[in-house]
Amino acid sequence: MPLTNTQVRYYDSNVLRLPKDKRETYNAQVDRLITALRKKLKDQDKITIKRVVKAGSFAKHTILRKTSDSQVDVDVVFYVSGEKVSEESFASLSEKIYEALLKMYPNKAVEDFEIQRKAATVSFVGTGLDVDIVPVIENPDKEGYGWQFDRIDGSKIETCAPCQIKFVKDRKDLDPDFRTLVRLAKRWRTNMECPLKSFHIELIMAHVLEVNGKDGSLEKRFRDFLLYIAESGLKEVITFPENSSIPAFSHPVVILDPVCDMNNVTSRITEDERKEIVRIAEVSWATANFASEEGDYDIWKELFGRSFKVEDAA
Repeated sequence: MPLTNTQVRYYDSNVLRLPKDKRETYNAQVDRLITALRKKLKDQDKITIKRVVKAGSFAKHTILRKTSDSQVDVDVVFYVSGEKVSEESFASLSEKIYEALLKMYPNKAVEDFEIQRKAATVSFVGTGLDVDIVPVIENPDKEGYGWQFDRIDGSKIETCAPCQIKFVKDRKDLDPDFRTLVRLAKRWRTNMECPLKSFHIELIMAHVLEVNGKDGSLEKRFRDFLLYIAESGLKEVITFPENSSIPAFSHPVVILDPVCDMNNVTSRITEDERKEIVRIAEVSWATANFASEEGDYDIWKELFGRSFKVEDAA
């Protein structure tokens, strides 16, 4: 017996989705950090922060609540103005942000701060929140756009945080259950240790929505997500109506960023990782089909973990 939409939505609301009170707590914590960091950067390095945008899964409302194997992180994009792209790099920007954070939180351990490829991260042990601070050089000619740098190879890509948020909202407006399906897929990804990032899942799910439409039960649509990965082998180039051109890429997996045609968001997925993702999807699809036919909730736990539940225990 397949899962009903009511059961899937119960699982999403009570286990997967970030509760309202937690969202408010994280929002307040991030707002305090933004205000303090904005002032510190201006006073310390004369850096002008033109705009700050909360981005990523938190802003798109596809984030999962914190669990033992899943952290909560908020991406905060700082649009830096007055800096020429040729004269400023992510390395120098992130270093300035890192130094400012150390001064802002003198009582925190150094290991609570980290400079990653494209962000400086600060971890708050009390709430379990990680904040990724992403510096972006503002493009004054395109509202919401800017250049994001890679600390490792020095490359830069154009990005638009508000546009990415709008991309998910547009799909949610088309399909009210879109975010639920994304959260289901993210939970599956984490439990199965599948090497897909959250952004990849959002885009693959959006592509499946575009191809298959929103008809069918939530359970079947989740199985169709797995089936697409298994059958396509992720060898198809995935594009969206927002893309105006399709450049040629030689990467094993190609999914265009809907806000920047020149950015393949899966460029770092290796051929071995592609094969592993497809293998996991094939096994998971078979398991999901069997669980659906048998009506066995314990089998679904193989895909989603022990926290899977579809009815109130009370």
